[in-house]
Amino acid sequence: MFNDITKPAPPLPTAELKELGSGLSLLPPLTRRGHGPGIILLVADTNDQMTISEGVPSHLVKWAEEGYTVVEIQLKALKTGAAAALSTAADALSGHEKCQPKEKIGLVAYDPEAWAEAAEAAAAIPAIAAAVIFADAAQEGSIAASKVPTIHHLAGKGEGRPLRSEALTKYYYPGVDTYKFATPFQNSFHYTTEAISHTRSITLLKQQMGGPYFDLELIWEEHTYYEFADRSVEHTMSTMVQEPYVNHVPVLTGGVGRGPLSNFYRSNFIFNNSADADLELVSRSIAIDRIIDEFIFKCTHNLEIDWLAPGIPPTGLKLEIPFTAVVNVRGDRLYHEHISWDQGTVLRQLGLLPEYLPYPYPLPGGKLPEPGKRFEYRVPVAGIDTARKMRDRNSVQSNQLFEFKVREV
Repeated sequence: MFNDITKPAPPLPTAELKELGSGLSLLPPLTRRGHGPGIILLVADTNDQMTISEGVPSHLVKWAEEGYTVVEIQLKALKTGAAAALSTAADALSGHEKCQPKEKIGLVAYDPEAWAEAAEAAAAIPAIAAAVIFADAAQEGSIAASKVPTIHHLAGKGEGRPLRSEALTKYYYPGVDTYKFATPFQNSFHYTTEAISHTRSITLLKQQMGGPYFDLELIWEEHTYYEFADRSVEHTMSTMVQEPYVNHVPVLTGGVGRGPLSNFYRSNFIFNNSADADLELVSRSIAIDRIIDEFIFKCTHNLEIDWLAPGIPPTGLKLEIPFTAVVNVRGDRLYHEHISWDQGTVLRQLGLLPEYLPYPYPLPGGKLPEPGKRFEYRVPVAGIDTARKMRDRNSVQSNQLFEFKVREV
């Protein structure tokens, strides 16, 4: 169905950075597809063009991994001559063999000063189809207008209802105080806020540029095929970007970065599942850059499954556990997996969770247990019924746990 695991896994894309001039660089797509439309990035001066630190890539690398042919223009090049810099960028994209299709270009300004320098010249380039501009909320009234559909990512609180129109969409980020939240490798960078803004950015750009689009379902199914069917670490990792990560939220297993994640897959995951391990898909949502699955993980606990139940010897019991997976796909490869499940139901199904546990606090009104006695609460955790109800909403009556009470023993 996919690649033959008896043969070497396909290599990662090779970065072919080309200097176009002082402060101007071009990077072709870092995807398996190998070609993609053009995008221009306006950034502050930097020496971190190809850096990936703790799994966070530079702007240049990130957009190349998304499938774009990327030209980065630093502020110093714009100050030398914005029209010339943008013209050079557009010509370089038009002439590059891996920039396909060529008709439309996106533009992302990560620095408001860079946009101020470039706005007039950008308006003269008809191929620019959409723009994204980062700034502080206090600057929104002074941001130069764009002639194409535009997003403003604004650090700080906004006033009133955020603007939503075909021409301009504004997003406010009250949890950060500077537009630099989206620029990595400095103290103001905020990982989760930047990630939210990035998803919003590519939503606009893909809509206005006609892509690049990838079959996210097929990419995810290929990845899980290598994990659970063919069981190949190398081929599994070939479906992921240069520095991916996996986070199993309930028990903190997984790996951050290619080396640690490869080791986790090899030592703790791919070969640490029972032969009958199976994923029963219940629902799937597909967004612009991610897949959200609800599924039931089924297996026999006939070996120590340390990624799921670390430290627990095999019991021989069968498990059916509701899972949720949020899978971020960057271009045509996975960036991360956030996997969640109810660890309580795992322990309940393994027979390792008591019906009652001590309740060490006074009851409402300050009531304490009688001398020599104690309060116990009935543990509000269900077993296999959790999987049954995910599969069929009518299989188990709702709200039965409302009857659980504290007892005195």
